[in-house]
Amino acid sequence: MAVAARSSAARTAATGLVRPFAASPISARLSSCRGGPFASSPAGIRWKSGPYGYTQAKALYFSRPAEPIDALHLHTHSISPGLPAGAVLVRTLAAPINPSDVNVIQGTYGSKPEYSTLLGTPEPAVVPGNEGCFEVVSVGPSVSGLARGDWVIPATTGFGTFRTHALVENADKALFKIDHTGLTPLQVATVSVNPCSAFRMLRDHVDLVALSMKRFASPGPAPKGGAWFVQNGANSGVGRAAIQLGRLWGLRSINVVRERATPEETAALKQDLTDLGATVVVTDKEFLDRKAGSELLQSLTDGGADPLLLGLNCVGGKSAANMVRWLSPGGTMVTYGGMSRESFPFPTGPQIFKRLKFEGFWLSEWSKENPRAKQQTVNEILDLIRQGKFKDVPFEEIPWSWETEEKVLKEAVQGTLEGFRNGKGVFVFGET
Repeated sequence: MAVAARSSAARTAATGLVRPFAASPISARLSSCRGGPFASSPAGIRWKSGPYGYTQAKALYFSRPAEPIDALHLHTHSISPGLPAGAVLVRTLAAPINPSDVNVIQGTYGSKPEYSTLLGTPEPAVVPGNEGCFEVVSVGPSVSGLARGDWVIPATTGFGTFRTHALVENADKALFKIDHTGLTPLQVATVSVNPCSAFRMLRDHVDLVALSMKRFASPGPAPKGGAWFVQNGANSGVGRAAIQLGRLWGLRSINVVRERATPEETAALKQDLTDLGATVVVTDKEFLDRKAGSELLQSLTDGGADPLLLGLNCVGGKSAANMVRWLSPGGTMVTYGGMSRESFPFPTGPQIFKRLKFEGFWLSEWSKENPRAKQQTVNEILDLIRQGKFKDVPFEEIPWSWETEEKVLKEAVQGTLEGFRNGKGVFVFGET
């Protein structure tokens, strides 16, 4: 995991990143950081380093759960050039803001973070952010698999990516090295959560590919396409990834989205997802209409001859309840979120008479239990991106430089769950 600054200047590992910046009012505040005042050249240029090569870093943190706009604070601290033997110093290139990151800050996520004083904050604190792309700046003497200039991503969630730099202990296990040939920092930074979740849910719960092959090999008329799956929240990062992976694997998808403000905007969204590879896109209203929905389902599945055996649920409430009605006997619903914040009771009848299975998926625990499979999944998705077979989600870049104000960063996080967005918010780090 990422840890905070070390105060000892006696360690002798490689020197950390040092970047010059023009003198500004912010430099006065930074002079009180651990590690002492800034070095200054005769020309008046100040350096983002204190004496002995200390790297100056910034991090968003919170000390108690609340809305991001109230909870988050920007903290400046120093990182010693002397690294522990198995540690590396990394600088952040890009870090997306996921809904789960906001839930952690709000205190509504399924697991609670561990608060620490390692950053030197006034109170024990947590740096949020589960996903990001980093460049290795310097390497401790016992690190064997990483070198300066490598790109890396966290091996598990809970890393704390909303920061400019991080000291990472046990680096060979805590980080995955990425072959970034032909890739951008944004593509690498956004690969390990949403695309990996879609990949694993499509592969690990119901073997839809094997089902498709069995159907095509069976006597009688050939099916009109591969096996079906249905998902709500289809415009989310996970939803868009599932559409594309399903298309690549020969699967057919029914995709449920929220109706937009105008019919034209709704039609544009449907076309966007269709262009990605969605077989069918319907609105919540169309999905929940019992009569019209039943007729549509019968039409799509050839009267039930092509079973619908997998549902991906991130909404809950009425949408999840209707998904139960759409699933064929023997089907499985996998829940990985609850965006509607509406409860969904597991219905007794469908479990008994339709033999439905209800399972949950939590990427954090899956990654801890399957680190090698996680890395293989990441590499496979990145290969698809290189080949042009997997498209990025729409991005909304939030520049983060040394001078970026706290308010700008806090508002970017706060806005993640508010209304319709033009794309996933991603911190893109410049001169830090």
